[in-house]
Amino acid sequence: MEPIEINAGSWYLRALRADERVDDRPALREGGIEDTDYVAERSRQWAGDEHYSWAVCEPTTGELLAEVGLTPNGSECVVDGWARPGHDDALAAALEAAQRFAAGALGLALAER
Repeated sequence: MEPIEINAGSWYLRALRADERVDDRPALREGGIEDTDYVAERSRQWAGDEHYSWAVCEPTTGELLAEVGLTPNGSECVVDGWARPGHDDALAAALEAAQRFAAGALGLALAER
């Protein structure tokens, strides 16, 4: 599947990027993710329908504030994420949006944890 952008009220969700226009790697490092291939791996996972992840962004700057992910497993999925310090509100909105996407677009139920 190609990455899908989602409007989450005050935030927008987009695929992680590391290109000439947008580079999420500094924000990922601030969130504790040091793997230099992380963005490429997330892109590969989208293409393989293994895991869908979104950068949760501030709409005026595009800055990554959090990341939310959806991992399908049969007719169910797990939705989780993390936020940079001080951005738990962005994460909460993004988790709800990703759960709606799972149910509405993919027909997946949220797995019990």
